Amino acid sequence: QGQLVESGGGLVQAGGSLRLSCAASGRTYSSYAMAWFRQAPGKEREFVVVSGSTGTTSFSDSVKGRFTISRDNNKNTVYLQMNSLNPEDTAVYYCAAGPIATMSREYYEYWGQGTQVTVSS
Repeated sequence: QGQLVESGGGLVQAGGSLRLSCAASGRTYSSYAMAWFRQAPGKEREFVVVSGSTGTTSFSDSVKGRFTISRDNNKNTVYLQMNSLNPEDTAVYYCAAGPIATMSREYYEYWGQGTQVTVSS
């Protein structure tokens, strides 16, 4: 059974940076798409970025140019580098894995428990 564990969240001032990590275990993820979603209080969980198994990436417009995703298949770990953070980025960030690189959360089979990111103004 697959398991994803996020880490790296915290409190940061506007304009700062954070790097989130997602450690995957329980299966091989090299053929899976790895994605990040986020959920702010009172809002639905929204797509942030996905890295396909072939290395293709897709970003939401709200983070394009500020966030990058990378994955180390040897370590079964995916990273989310977040730069130029602003208070609107405050949310719980979730790592997800699935067979298809998509923005639709229903196609992801495995989810982490989430890590809180808070950006102060």
